[in-house]
Amino acid sequence: MTTGHRITIERGTEHVRVVRDGQVLAESSRPLLLRETGLPVRYYLPPEDVRTDLLTPSDTHTYCPFKGTASYWSLPEAADLVWYYPDPKPDVAEIKDHLCFYEVETVSE
Repeated sequence: MTTGHRITIERGTEHVRVVRDGQVLAESSRPLLLRETGLPVRYYLPPEDVRTDLLTPSDTHTYCPFKGTASYWSLPEAADLVWYYPDPKPDVAEIKDHLCFYEVETVSE
């Protein structure tokens, strides 16, 4: 990792829900919380907790020098809404194939 840049990953206990236009796209009680210097906490959700049947793969790919190459999923009205790392760098291997949404809500139970 570059000096001053840090990524930590921990297993969360929050109940995370992703809703768009009234439809639940994901719901999980086992998110991975990724904290990265200068960025908000991101919730990476196991694929079995995401309605991948509602999403279509995107041709978009982006590269992060710390995490690797990300691939994306889209909704018809929301391009590149979700990203994941099919082959992340070794330092963040835990997030492999977990899906991350730009906006999530945590639900207190």
